[in-house]
Amino acid sequence: MIAALTGKVIRSVPGEVVVDVGGVGYRVHTSLATFSRIPGLGGEVSLRISTVVREDEISLYGFAAEEEEWFFALLQGVSGVGPKLALKILSGIELVRLREGISSGDTKLLTTISGVGKKMAERMVVELRDKVGAEMSASSLSAMGHSVGGVSEAVDALLSLGYQQKVARQAVETVAASDDGPFAVEEMVRRALKALAPKR
Repeated sequence: MIAALTGKVIRSVPGEVVVDVGGVGYRVHTSLATFSRIPGLGGEVSLRISTVVREDEISLYGFAAEEEEWFFALLQGVSGVGPKLALKILSGIELVRLREGISSGDTKLLTTISGVGKKMAERMVVELRDKVGAEMSASSLSAMGHSVGGVSEAVDALLSLGYQQKVARQAVETVAASDDGPFAVEEMVRRALKALAPKR
């Protein structure tokens, strides 16, 4: 099983990165939190890897921090949650808020995550509340990088997606100045992308 990868970034899009390790390109699925911390093309990245083996495929899920990898495994212990949904959940809400939502039994908050309905939210609370409260602290989560600021990191993430410097910075600074803040880097990126998305 592959447990970690360190190599050069040769492709990077939201939710996926291809890492060249000794001439072999590994496609790794990532959450938005991890994606926001991946360097641009040609940069070196180190990721913790969770290898998921199915009958028809082997998938790699990468994480920039141990806490997120731990939560990814924890979520899959909930009935009906596979690796793809677990990653979608991690991309849909900041890890600190996810933990708080589960610990406090806030199913309304959990159902704001795409793919999580009321019954799923209730199962997450029932099956994970004790584990989350006992094994994960806010201080350990803050070590992952969920801190105030990070405007430049959020701008860099948007630049890697092809946005122009002026457009990216304006979008991120608008989000950072919101009364709802402060936000972690990945939340700023998520909100900026939503603001920049073409209106239908």
